Formats: sequence, structure tokens, C-alpha cells
Amino acid sequence: MPTHVIHARSPRGDDRAAHRDIDRSPDSIVRVVADAAHFPGGRADGVARPGSEADVAHLIQVATHVLPIGAQSSVTGGATPAGGLVLSTGRLLSFQEAGREHVRAGAGITIDALQELLTPGGRWYAPFPTFTGATVGGIVATNAAGAATFKYGTTRDWVDALTVVLACGCVLDLERGQVRAAPDTGFELRCTHGDRRFRPGTYAMPAVPKCSAGYFAAPDMDLIDLFVGAEGTLGIVVDATLRVLATRPAVAFVLVPMRSEAAALALVGDLRNRARETWASQDPQGIDIAAVEHMDRRCLELLREDGTDRRLGMTLPDGTALALLIQLELTQATSERDAFDEIAAAGEGRAPATRLGRFCERLRQHGAFADAEIALPGHRARAAQMLAFREAAPLAVNQRVGEARRQIDPRIDKTAADMIVPFDRLGEMLAIYRDGYARRGLDYAIWGHFSDGNVHPNVIPRTYEDVVAGRELILEFGREATRLGGCPLAEHGVGRSSLKQQLLRELYGAAGIEQMRAVKRVLDPAWKLAPGVLFEREAG
Repeated sequence: MPTHVIHARSPRGDDRAAHRDIDRSPDSIVRVVADAAHFPGGRADGVARPGSEADVAHLIQVATHVLPIGAQSSVTGGATPAGGLVLSTGRLLSFQEAGREHVRAGAGITIDALQELLTPGGRWYAPFPTFTGATVGGIVATNAAGAATFKYGTTRDWVDALTVVLACGCVLDLERGQVRAAPDTGFELRCTHGDRRFRPGTYAMPAVPKCSAGYFAAPDMDLIDLFVGAEGTLGIVVDATLRVLATRPAVAFVLVPMRSEAAALALVGDLRNRARETWASQDPQGIDIAAVEHMDRRCLELLREDGTDRRLGMTLPDGTALALLIQLELTQATSERDAFDEIAAAGEGRAPATRLGRFCERLRQHGAFADAEIALPGHRARAAQMLAFREAAPLAVNQRVGEARRQIDPRIDKTAADMIVPFDRLGEMLAIYRDGYARRGLDYAIWGHFSDGNVHPNVIPRTYEDVVAGRELILEFGREATRLGGCPLAEHGVGRSSLKQQLLRELYGAAGIEQMRAVKRVLDPAWKLAPGVLFEREAG
């Protein structure tokens, strides 16, 4: 039976403490003072690389402030230190089988490495983020999501256990379903440093597939969910037990040029509905969509300017308004010959007999079949080119931001939003983005996870004033996304970005932020872990 009480234990590990030394050399420190956001002012007193939970506990206890880092792929400043000790999880590389559908992985294992460990058994970690160099600890800390959230959900949905070192140095063994909030009292933590009680917040979290916006809160919530998405502010994850697929799916990638946004929304809405029907009926020949990515007209223009389309062999028809990249899951038994027969049948208007054929028929019904290109599961090189084409859009924008910073104004920075709305409101939200940028006279590009209603509008700055205007628009867009039932902080987290912290305050209000702070005070009263992440550090 679940309980609301959890008992902490003493840390385990090598008593010789081989990895408790703190590296204070300037060369080591300079390598960890910035994450992918290039958040300004990064500084650290030293870097430590613990090899066990005992090492982690010791380092927390001797440090004034601690920031845990993995790959430092954060785009919010959440992995940029503001003084104190940087604790790298790079040596926390334990790996254990926990049955066919579970593995226990150390916080420092990258998603690439995790997939390699699963490959010999034909297994797969499904909800992997776009950047597969991210670490297990990092994806847990941010509740990371990726392209296939539509089918597989976010990290939270796949975490079944965590080992967490608290700010006091004690350790929690969290297992999903074991500790749940009591209606009146919330949770009770018992450890050698005294018993503590805390309650989850009463704020309502947005009912959308992706939400990386502060501490999870819900009636009768599982304690494990408090630490997933907490961005390292409540405890340091040492390892996680993750659910995995027993069999890696066979995926076809389909590049679909579309003549209009309305047509794209209609097609994707149809595919989403049919995929859900397939999951409910378990029809082996039903359409099974895992993800639909998109790039708008401006993205495609940038890729033409850079010659990326020609280099990758992705020249699109004249009149293309946007491009979709669809991940279609096929049955393992689908042969290449049968696949080609089904594609041909769809082109001739003959009745489809397989999953691929039904999918092609839907493309034909929506007027999108003739220009579509399909990379079947065995066509890895072509699939890689399609994925590279999609990833070239953010790279093209980032390159232009960097050039503007060097050539025009060093204050110029990346100005982008990470928002999600229910899919049936996506068309409205896209119109809001376009209208906002047009009113400010800004150049912009939009790409993202179309099937989730989560896209990334980015300013292409020509002046610093464009950056200022873009930041003001992000706040405006955030209010609109919330009004439409969405979340202004979908998958990247909050970090130390003042803009994202303001979005968090506007989402939950002052009362909601104070409820989060109350949890932080109980679990980390000295404000030791990741200070300045999510909200400003408290004095004292």
C-alpha cells in the first residue's frame, strides 16, 4: 500500500573516496562556466567528478553551493554555474538490467550510450530528446521531451525509480507507486537530520503533453514526480530506473512538402486521430504515427540560402509553404518489396492492405502524396539526411545569430520561445506568432514538434533592438499560449533565464511560486542546490 512517509538512508559507496577531490585549476573551471545558452556571468570555485552516491553526499556537505551538470546542453542557463562547486555526473556510469523492460542507468550515461547498451537486446528508449548527447540525470532534471512525445510522452512517463541525494547528504530511494501525497498533510520525510513535512502545490499545471515549468503538483501525486523536472534544485539524481521498449520499432521517415499551413494542420490532425484509433484497437495494419516535425517557409528559405537542400538532396517543389517530417512506425514483418508495392498501389488509387499503404492513402486524400518522399526502415542513409535537413533549421538560425553578435552588436543573443498549446489551437497560436512578429517588423523562423502543438518561434536579429522586441513578444506569446490552454515552458525548462522565470511567475502567479519555494525551503533550507535556478536565491 502507498504511504505518504519516506525514510532516507545513509549514502553508499567506496569509503576510500577516490573521486571527492575538487579540481580548482583555471583550465578545468573555464570548461564548465557556460552551458549551451551561453548565459552570461558563469563562474565556479571548483569542479568535482564523483563516482558514487557517497562521493556526491560528501561533496554536497563540504560545499556552500552546488550545481549538478551533465552534458551542459541546457538552453536556459540552468547548467551555467553562479559560483560554488560544479558537480559533474560524468563518472556516474553504473548500468544494470532490471528485467526485459527496465534498466537502471547512472546519471552520467548519455542517451546515445544508453541506446547502444540496449541495442544488442533489440530494445529502445523511446522518448529520447533531440540532442542524444544529453545525460540520464539531465533528462530527468528537466523532464526532457523529444520529437516522439505524441506517442511516447515525456521522460516522466518512463521513470519508475530514482536514487536521489538530498542537500543534507541523505539518500532517497524512490519507487513509483510507493509514496504518494496524503490529502491533508502531503509528504513526510524522515532522516537523521530531523523529520520534515511538505505539501505539493495547489496550482493547476497545464493539461498538455509537455510541461517543464517548475515543480510538478497534483492531488495524490507520486513523490518521484516532484524530482522529475525539478532542475536539480531539490536533490541530485544519482541513477534512474527507466522503462524501455522490449523491441525497437521499425520507423519510416517521410518528408512531405505542403502547399499551405491549413492543409498541413488538416493532414496532421487526421494522422493523429488515426494513430490513436490504432493504439486503442491494436490494429496491426492501422496507421501508427510517433512524431510529426515541421519547418516553416522561412526555415526552407534559410536552407536554400545555405545550400543545405542541395547538399542533402532535398530540393522541394516550387510553392512549398512548409515541410513536414513524419515518423511512421511499421510492423517488423514489413518487407521492402511489399512496401514498394503498397506505395505504388496508393499512387494508383488501389485499396491499401498494409499500415504503409493506409498511410500513403491518407497522404493522397490530402493531396500530399505526389511530392512526399519515404525512407523505409532499411534506408538509413536517406533517413539520416532527412533528419539532418530538419536539424539544419535551428543551426541556420543560430549561425545568423552568432554572425550578428560578432558583426553588429555583442549584446545580440538567441531570442526564441518554447511553447505548447493543444493541437486543436495550434493554428491560432501560429497566427499569433506571425502577427506579433509582423507588428514589430521582425524577421523570424518557426520549426518544431507539430504533432504536439509545440513549436519554436525564433527571431533572426538584425539589431539589438530586434532582440529586445523579441523578448517582449515572448512574454506576450506566453500569455496567449496560457490563454489557449497551453504552457509557455514546454520542454527546455526554466533555468536561470530571467525571461523564463517571469513566464513561470505569470503561469502560476505569486502564490504558486511561493508554494514551490516552500518545498525548496524544507528540502534545501540553506538554498545549497542549483541556487538561482527556477527562482532567485533566498538570503540567509
